[in-house]
Amino acid sequence: MNAIVVLIVILFLSLLAVAGKQGMLTFFGLFLNCLLIFLLITLVNWGFAPMVVLPIMAILILSVAIYLSAGRPRVLAITWQTAVLVLFLILFLAYLAQHLGHLQGYTLENSDELEGLSLAVGIDFSNLAIIVMVISALGAIAEAAMAVTADLFEVVERTPTITQQSLHNQGQVIGSQILGTAINTLFFGMLGANIPLLVWFFRLHYSAAEFMNAKLLLFELVTMLLGMIGILCAIKLAIFMVEHAFEKEGRDILNESDL
Repeated sequence: MNAIVVLIVILFLSLLAVAGKQGMLTFFGLFLNCLLIFLLITLVNWGFAPMVVLPIMAILILSVAIYLSAGRPRVLAITWQTAVLVLFLILFLAYLAQHLGHLQGYTLENSDELEGLSLAVGIDFSNLAIIVMVISALGAIAEAAMAVTADLFEVVERTPTITQQSLHNQGQVIGSQILGTAINTLFFGMLGANIPLLVWFFRLHYSAAEFMNAKLLLFELVTMLLGMIGILCAIKLAIFMVEHAFEKEGRDILNESDL
C-alpha cells in the first residue's frame, strides 16, 4: 500500500469521524469531481472545443461541490448562482491574461523533461492554460460564496429584528474576515507548491529580469491572482444576492428546513 492510498484512507476516516454522513458525501463529491476533471481532459484530448467543454464541466464541478454540502436549499441555490456568475468572469479574465501574457506551452526549464519527445501533440496549449487557470479557481470561489451566504443566513435567523442596513453591515464584516483567510490560503498554497522552483532560480543565479519574466512562475502567479479575484467577486456578489433576497422576502427566506 503506497503513501497515496494511505492518505486517502486517512482522509476518508477523518471525514467520517468528524462529519459522519456528510463526510461521506464530501468524500463522494471529491471522487466525482476527480472523474469530471478526467472527463474534461479526455474530451479535450478527443478534439472537442475546450472553450465549450470547459464552462459545462466547470458548472458540473461547482454543482457537485456545492449541492453535496449540508445547508439550507436557499443557501445552496444562492451559492450556486454566485459561483456560476463568477466562473464566467474568471473564464473571461483567464482568456484575457493568456492572450496578453502568452503563458501557454513549455519553457526552457522543461527542456530536459521533453528531450527526445515529440511536441506535435495536436492540441492548442493556450486553451490548456485557460483550463488550468479556471479549474484552479473553482474551489476557492465555491468556498467563499458558501461561507458568506451561510453566515448571513445565520445572522438573519438569530436576529429577528435585523434591518436591511444591519444585514449589509454584517455582510461587510463577514466578507472582510473570510477574504483575508481565503486569500492567504491561496497565497501560501501557491508559495508552498513553488518553493522548489524558487530555490532552483536562486541556485542558477537568475537575474532580476529573468526571475520576473519566468513563464513558469508567472503562470502560477496569474493563476493565484485569478483565484483571489474570484474570491473577492464571490464574496461581494453573495452579499448582494442575500441582501436582495432579504429585501424582497424578509425573514421568509428562512422558511426552509436544512438538507
